[in-house]
Amino acid sequence: MPAFPAGPAAEIAAGLGALPTGTPVSEVARRLLDLFTSGSIAPGTRLPPERQLAQTLGVGRSAVREALAALEILGIVDVRAGSGTYLRGTASELLPQTLRWGLLIGERNTAELLELRSGLEIYVARLAAKRGDPAARAALEGHLARMRESLQGTAAGLKAFARADLAFHDQLAAVAGNAALIDLLHVVRSLLQVYADRAVHDDAQARVAVAEHDAIARAVAEGDEDAAASAMAMHMATASSRLSAAP
Repeated sequence: MPAFPAGPAAEIAAGLGALPTGTPVSEVARRLLDLFTSGSIAPGTRLPPERQLAQTLGVGRSAVREALAALEILGIVDVRAGSGTYLRGTASELLPQTLRWGLLIGERNTAELLELRSGLEIYVARLAAKRGDPAARAALEGHLARMRESLQGTAAGLKAFARADLAFHDQLAAVAGNAALIDLLHVVRSLLQVYADRAVHDDAQARVAVAEHDAIARAVAEGDEDAAASAMAMHMATASSRLSAAP
């Protein structure tokens, strides 16, 4: 395991810096996060002991201990008994959930969430057109075919359509190959799920959505980034309109 850079306290202070007297635990955690995400510390690095961190930050050991405990809960650091505290080498599975909790606790604005989802989906479509391979594009066509097959004019058909619709977007995100985008999309979609579940009310609306997805799939198959983004923008406009109007 790589050890935290050795040397005088000044070397560590250059990365952290002292905090104002009386700084709360959350500020200690934020300063540590700033250091962890700066790219200057390799994943798996063992951090200095609490005493050294407290001295560098100019705070009590209890503040450092509580901040590290919070970061451990989020999966950012790994505390090993008898060994020390290490910076995790992979992203925590809890981070998307943490973001979701933060949005749930705060005041949610459906219009803003729809705008955020639209922006994310449009960029995903662009990346998918840039990075997609034949196998991935074939998978998109498979989900599109299931969407068409679900057009039966029944409640069960609309539920099947919703599942195929979601699978199409999930596949598109997988083709885009950006894990951070996927996490953000999952958070936003979950917060909009109560609207999305009843956004398509009948086969007429579903057929419009199928045509929009077909345009996206064709642009991705052709590797046309601008066309894919444009097609997704059109789809998001109509989908957002339906979601906003959902009772």
